[in-house]
Amino acid sequence: MTRIGVLSDTHLRDYHPEVGQRLAQVFAGVEMILHAGDLVSLKVLDLLEAPQVYAVCGNMDDQTVALTLPNKLTVEVEGFKIGLIHGWGPPVGLAGRVVAEFSGVDCIVFGHSHRPMNAVQNGVLMFNPGSVGKGFIGSGTVGIITVDQQLRGEIIKL
Repeated sequence: MTRIGVLSDTHLRDYHPEVGQRLAQVFAGVEMILHAGDLVSLKVLDLLEAPQVYAVCGNMDDQTVALTLPNKLTVEVEGFKIGLIHGWGPPVGLAGRVVAEFSGVDCIVFGHSHRPMNAVQNGVLMFNPGSVGKGFIGSGTVGIITVDQQLRGEIIKL
């Protein structure tokens, strides 16, 4: 069994120890962390503690992030393929747009909308952890994907 921490839309320009402490609690014991973009600064990656950390660029990321991280990638975990992408455009239709970017995956992790999603569509787990920040346009959530002969997602309030 593999546990994967999932987050998106941190929108942090610097290292925030209090955010790092909360993420460390929620993601304790995960083998991997996936960040679905809009880090804003690469310093956000310093908050994430796991043997493997993967991140993609989002639409609000600065030039350094955009030049360092890919727009999308695929990782394999216990024989399952997980696509990681940020997303773009309005929230309506976002899942359909990100699905079109991948083929042969079992799960797509995405962000952008700040709205959590944990649903299987056409045999693919569509997982959006929402946004780390809370408030008017933030959900204050992250997620865990558990891989154990199948993929299961869980949305977690911070």
